Amino acid sequence: MTLPDASLPYAEVIGDPIAQSKSPVIHGFWLEKLGLSGRYDRHQVPVEGLADYLAQRRTDADWRGCNVTMPHKLAILPLLDRLDPLAARIGAVNTVVHEADGTLTGYNTDAAGFLEPLQPLLDQVHLFRMARVLGTGGAARAIVAALAERGFVVVLAGRDPAKARTMLDELTAQDDHHAIDLAHFAQATDFAFDDREQCLDLIVNASPLGMTGQLPLAFDFSHAPPRSVVYDIVTSPLDTPLLQQAREAGFETVDGLSMLIGQADVAFRHFFGATPPRAFDPELRERLTS
Repeated sequence: MTLPDASLPYAEVIGDPIAQSKSPVIHGFWLEKLGLSGRYDRHQVPVEGLADYLAQRRTDADWRGCNVTMPHKLAILPLLDRLDPLAARIGAVNTVVHEADGTLTGYNTDAAGFLEPLQPLLDQVHLFRMARVLGTGGAARAIVAALAERGFVVVLAGRDPAKARTMLDELTAQDDHHAIDLAHFAQATDFAFDDREQCLDLIVNASPLGMTGQLPLAFDFSHAPPRSVVYDIVTSPLDTPLLQQAREAGFETVDGLSMLIGQADVAFRHFFGATPPRAFDPELRERLTS
């Protein structure tokens, strides 16, 4: 592994695969708008190379840290010197900060990023909140923890319901959440939903299903209560089949760029010590989708 040549403050995103990551575009856009000297790269790191990668980067004074994507969000935990309390509770890290003393601190910015586009809804008062979350990976851990804190009853669906149940027990203080088989949502239901006028219902794809190169996500919209908001964190493709089907069925949707930009906002502050220029979000989204 070679270190970058230019002596500039830099951060990067690591994962395997990593070519599809849009993070360099986001951080590069903000550095450009702010006129800051620095850069943000992508670096492919296989599972077996994760420890060596961190050991080498520790010695690079220009390296400010990295974002972490699949499959490292859980595996990286024991390789860090300390965890932010939220990251420790979630049990997954997506942002590593290289401190001035050379130590590495792990953060989870996925939770804040996920909630950001939902904030106008969360500011309202509801009699009941329920989220059907599909997936049990590192991103799902952050999403479940964030939703439980905001008063949602969570129905967590995974290929292994026992794993989903364990996640709920680890991440939530209440016992009114439910774990089910992901296949349950693939089959039509004739369940009659009650009045949802003062309720907030979310359908969240927190899995890689539907992502380019992955299997499609099978979800039957008879499981979606009236006026549900459908949120897919997948970013490639951005307009997933799930979101397309949701719009056709009359549901509001939130795409994966919303969470990606939101979590990057928090990470950028850690890496470069500056506030991202969010007034340019429309231009940023245009660049990301062009």
